[in-house]
Amino acid sequence: MSLSLKNVSVTNFVLMGLVEIESFGYVCAVLALAIFSFTLFMTSMIVYVTWTEKSLHEPMYILICVLVMNVMFGNASYFPKLAIDLLSGCSIISYTGCLCQSFCLQLYSWVEMYTFTVMAYDRYLAVGHPLRYHTLMTNGTTKKISLAIYVFNAVIIIVSVLLTLRLTFCGVNINNVFCEIVSIQPLACNDITINVLYGTTLALFNFISCLLVIMYCYIRTVIICLKLSAESSQKAIHTLMTHILAFSIYIVTVLFIVFRYSLSTGSVLTKVDIIIPLIGTGIATSVNPLIYGIRTKALREKIVCNLHKMFGKLK
Repeated sequence: MSLSLKNVSVTNFVLMGLVEIESFGYVCAVLALAIFSFTLFMTSMIVYVTWTEKSLHEPMYILICVLVMNVMFGNASYFPKLAIDLLSGCSIISYTGCLCQSFCLQLYSWVEMYTFTVMAYDRYLAVGHPLRYHTLMTNGTTKKISLAIYVFNAVIIIVSVLLTLRLTFCGVNINNVFCEIVSIQPLACNDITINVLYGTTLALFNFISCLLVIMYCYIRTVIICLKLSAESSQKAIHTLMTHILAFSIYIVTVLFIVFRYSLSTGSVLTKVDIIIPLIGTGIATSVNPLIYGIRTKALREKIVCNLHKMFGKLK
């Protein structure tokens, strides 16, 4: 299926990735629903136990909640529509819907990066300044920072969306299974230099600044841990490794997507163009709740306890 327009008003786009995987669409739809359901369950359990257990009312667990709820936000922006489209055989998305999905996925991505940055700083303060930690990082401060992350990223992404709104389009075929601004821009008839410059500058600034802060905090925390007693060091390192594991998966996912665009010809859709976004988004929007639910001892114990209570009542 190949459609193109020339200097006309576009009201819908065609997600060519969905067209390419029609032959095994039902399998992908089932996987999408399974990932969505699993992530929803794990996120709900983590948020519930953190909300109900007073012992978990600490900055670290609040930040974990923010992280997994953001993952759920990204998951909900992508997988339900993907499953519905695959089951119904629809590959059309409205212009408004495309911009909304682009906004949500980009917001999810950058909030994730900034939250990992705050989590790294939180662990650095907890290990490096234990006596001042509860003054420097209170629950109230953590909530305010989390809100500021969402507001800041929402504003800068809205600007990107507004820059996209000024464009007219000469094509409607998006070489992807979902909408994102980077996929829409090549279809524009008019000059996209400002859009590309803004998007690239924003991405580099966010990524490099956050990565530098995270690396500094992790390195400093490890150095401090080496000077602590064996028991204290082991506990701190375990928590730190959980954060590093989750962050590493996020970075690999970002590289997956970048790798996808470097391979893409821009006009010809290949199987790689479809598989990489599917794998990348699938991993990114499902593993964090699992990692923190299993590796964080306090959360794991509370989740298991609540599950026993739930299934006990069903018997």
